[in-house]
Amino acid sequence: MMGLDLNKKVRKESLDNLTESGAMPLLIRTSEILSESGVRGYVVGGLVRDTLLGRATPDIDIAVNADALEIARRLADALSGKYVLLDETFGVARVIAAEEKMTGKPWQLDFSSYEGDIEQDLARRDFTVDALAIDIDQLVKDSRSVWLIDPFNGCGDLDQKLVRSVSEGVFGADAVRLLRAVRLAAELGFTIDGDTEMQIRRCAHLVTGVAGERVREEMLRLLVLPGSGRFVAYLDKLCLLTAVLPELAVLKGVEQPKEHFWDVFDHSLQTVIAVDFLLRRGDWEHADGELMATVPWSDELARHFEQEVSSGGAGGALLRLAALLHDVAKPQTKTIEPDGRMRFLGHAQEGASLTVAILERLRFSTKEIRLVETMVRYHLRPMQMSQEGLPSHRAIYRYFRDAGEAGIDTLFLSMADHLATRGPQLDRAGWQEHTRIVDYVLKQYYEQQKQVRPVKLVDGHDLINIFGLSPGPGLGGLLEAVREAQAVGEITSREEALEYVRKHLATEEDA
Repeated sequence: MMGLDLNKKVRKESLDNLTESGAMPLLIRTSEILSESGVRGYVVGGLVRDTLLGRATPDIDIAVNADALEIARRLADALSGKYVLLDETFGVARVIAAEEKMTGKPWQLDFSSYEGDIEQDLARRDFTVDALAIDIDQLVKDSRSVWLIDPFNGCGDLDQKLVRSVSEGVFGADAVRLLRAVRLAAELGFTIDGDTEMQIRRCAHLVTGVAGERVREEMLRLLVLPGSGRFVAYLDKLCLLTAVLPELAVLKGVEQPKEHFWDVFDHSLQTVIAVDFLLRRGDWEHADGELMATVPWSDELARHFEQEVSSGGAGGALLRLAALLHDVAKPQTKTIEPDGRMRFLGHAQEGASLTVAILERLRFSTKEIRLVETMVRYHLRPMQMSQEGLPSHRAIYRYFRDAGEAGIDTLFLSMADHLATRGPQLDRAGWQEHTRIVDYVLKQYYEQQKQVRPVKLVDGHDLINIFGLSPGPGLGGLLEAVREAQAVGEITSREEALEYVRKHLATEEDA
């Protein structure tokens, strides 16, 4: 074995965590299959790192000196699990087994092949804290006395809470590691080593060659973390943010009206940080003890933002992404009026179109794209629902009709936008009025949700048979008007619905 500490043993309490997590039965069965085939295998990377840190993880990486695809197929059959081919060229496969009890997620055992010895395999990995290995046979035979293979002093970096690259060539070998360095530091609460930071800056341009779906995965894993807004700003410091999202580069230096404390780019970063703050997942440096007092919050809202939209795409992560992109079209819509006023007419609508193009490039799912697009399109709408006082029931109905599943998120985006507009110059009266309106809209929405779904008072056949109307868009619009009147309590019976239609048609004839 190589390294600075050849005789370092895995701490006993860490192995107890591994046993309690339910990983050991999977490792024992894997060891049996490897022994039957005369194959040597090592547990490597994340599971070793997280076990040493006392963290739960459902992911197990195993390196074998044989055909990893064949070993994975055999284990999948033995566990009645699912076999997934990840990379046929490099021989990487995954076995999905039963749930890990602490995380509630299915176990994922990723198998890869190595040639030569395990130290050579570890030398090809990304960061020292992942270049760790344990012989799987030793682990299952005597978990209290196993040797940790640590050729790059990963344990020392774990103790120092550092993310450090294994070598100069790690980012050239796989540029997604540029993003992974930041995400790993955020997940672990570590800092990136200074030399590794310089490597990242030098290699930042390489991230443009990474497949969109891999960028998506890293970005979502970062954006779902507490305090992720500050790590988005860190991506920019490392020259990665505008490499991944070149559309943001033109936001830098774009001035805004005097109400704004920051330019468009910094305002966008601050909006992500403000989302963290409003979701109780980060700090706002300009906050005091009273700032959150009027911000709506409940267990129901907490569950909403934790709910997974699609694989890796929790709602809170998509809200942060919308916060980052909500003003992406301001540069091209900026105008200066004759009286000197600065305006950005249509930036929300144009920004929504740009957002679709960006997220399609990064291979986001159709549902994810629709939600983020809607948030960007309607981020000004919450404060446009009423000019004075609280919005009407009709305005609230129309808002949620248009915003749909993104309605709640867009309300929080509007509050984050407010904070990131004023910054340290926040007017408390204006902020309290904004949060009061959002709180009212949410209460009205939840009240409507609690009510039994209203029965349909009239349908298209009624309008055709009773009023002689023809099928078409006009018919659909009239039915929607009836549903809206019913939703806001203006009509409650079939007779009232028919009278409503009759008056509506009469008004159209008079016009």
